[in-house]
Amino acid sequence: MDSRLSKTRDLEAAKEFFKSAVKVVGHKPEKVTTDGHASYPKAIRKVIGKKVKHRTNHYLNNRTEQDHRGIKQRYYPMRGFKNFESAARFYVGFDELRNFFKSGQNLSSPVLRRLQYRARIEVYQSIMKAA
Repeated sequence: MDSRLSKTRDLEAAKEFFKSAVKVVGHKPEKVTTDGHASYPKAIRKVIGKKVKHRTNHYLNNRTEQDHRGIKQRYYPMRGFKNFESAARFYVGFDELRNFFKSGQNLSSPVLRRLQYRARIEVYQSIMKAA
């Protein structure tokens, strides 16, 4: 059996991931949603504690998965990326542009959202003409 796929290595990798996540966020979460890998419960207990609620229902992270759908639709026709640098360049540009065009969810009227979107299209077109 390949040592890279051992349970111990998976547990160590999971523990390192959760340590890193807590460090980035700055606090321990109350809930953690994962895909249910066997090493996660033990890693969560050791790193975050026993009071954290570990959820494995795959529908709970649909919001995150849906957020990636737009990116997946863009890079799928390109058949992936050849290296990490080109992927990082693509994601930075794509994410910035997507956030620019994201409709104002606080606007209640579809007419106002449409007007805002059209105004942003005009700004984008003027920037592209200048470039």
